[in-house]
Amino acid sequence: MQLKEYFKFEERNTSYSTETIAGLTTFLTMAYIVILNPSVLSKTGMDFDGVFFATIIASAVGCLIMGIFANYPIAIAPGLAMNAYFAFVVVISMGIPWQEALGAVFISALIFLLLSLTTFRQAVINAIPSSMKEGISAGIGLFISFVGLQSAHIVVASPATLVTLGNFTDPVTYMSLIGLFISIILVINNVRGALFLGMIITSVISFLFGYISLPDTIFAAPQFGDTFMQMDVAGALSSNLFTIIFTFFIVTLFDTTGTMLGIAKQAGLMQGDTFPNVKSALLADSVASLIGAVFGTSPTSAYVESGSGVASGGRTGFVSVVVALLFILMLFAAPLAKVLAEVPAVTAPALIIVGFYMMSSLSRIDWNDMQEALPAFLIVLMMPLSYSITDAVGIGIISYCLIKIFCGKIKQVHPLLYAFMLLFIIQFVSLHI
Repeated sequence: MQLKEYFKFEERNTSYSTETIAGLTTFLTMAYIVILNPSVLSKTGMDFDGVFFATIIASAVGCLIMGIFANYPIAIAPGLAMNAYFAFVVVISMGIPWQEALGAVFISALIFLLLSLTTFRQAVINAIPSSMKEGISAGIGLFISFVGLQSAHIVVASPATLVTLGNFTDPVTYMSLIGLFISIILVINNVRGALFLGMIITSVISFLFGYISLPDTIFAAPQFGDTFMQMDVAGALSSNLFTIIFTFFIVTLFDTTGTMLGIAKQAGLMQGDTFPNVKSALLADSVASLIGAVFGTSPTSAYVESGSGVASGGRTGFVSVVVALLFILMLFAAPLAKVLAEVPAVTAPALIIVGFYMMSSLSRIDWNDMQEALPAFLIVLMMPLSYSITDAVGIGIISYCLIKIFCGKIKQVHPLLYAFMLLFIIQFVSLHI
């Protein structure tokens, strides 16, 4: 069987050239993760080379499974929401060793894998009200942007007001502002690969200003690093990281499922409200997360940037295969990626703008219905202020359930949501009192 027959080129009205261009377009729009993910996770003490290798392997495996078995033009890579949660909340803020955090990622991915084969996955999705799903997405976006502003020194700690504006004469700050302005202009003008191109332009400017020194070699043979097989599953279980495992699972579930549905609709591949071959698509993400945990990275997710490839005409899994091959080629660029990742002006603007993208979900909340909108608002508000995705989701779920109970609408809440409420109440009582 020829490739075009396997990927159903004729049925989906596409060609090799169209699919290849679409794959290249998708890759360029998400290539920033190759620099950004190791940059974020290395702040926990993880080896940069190991995370770099893990990022690419997890992405390549996820894209290949998505392309070959699910036949969707949807790319997979470590998600920005989860790497920020992994690094800044779980490891840095909570003081949990990164090995145990990787163990939690592995357990979460294993649960996701098993549930993808059952109907329970859909039950969990149905249990969470749509307003809260949108609030979680927007809250994560605000949290990611806040992390980017901190990294850029645009926002700094203040004894008087907790946070305040940074010193704009600080090279880190003004170079980050330049990088942010460049990226915004590229995004507004719909330039393909705007974030990645913004990183490259900012890198060149930083080099001209003397803030970046080129490595001795730009390309080198791939290195495993020191993160391979370092996940501590037993430690994650013994340390009672169940709420963290739950957060990894629930956010990945919503993020991945929502993105896949959106891209499938954009590509015209939905059959009514049915998502054909959904199990294979979800398996691509869960297997990629398992592989990522083994090699040393935070959970993977379907990338909304896949929409750029679909907009370029991509309609089959061949797009994802092309993305996977391009990721593999990046394995040899670790020295250059390492230099760029150490410069906040290069990485921070991407964090801030990705956060902006995620805030669009607020428009899908009915703000006239306070019973739905208030819990979503609390999630969005508390996520950056508490510096915890877990706590913010917990506050949202508890408030939603209590509001419905005291409004006499107990039956409107899914029983699973009441179970989640009890788990979070136990967590708050045991950890915060």
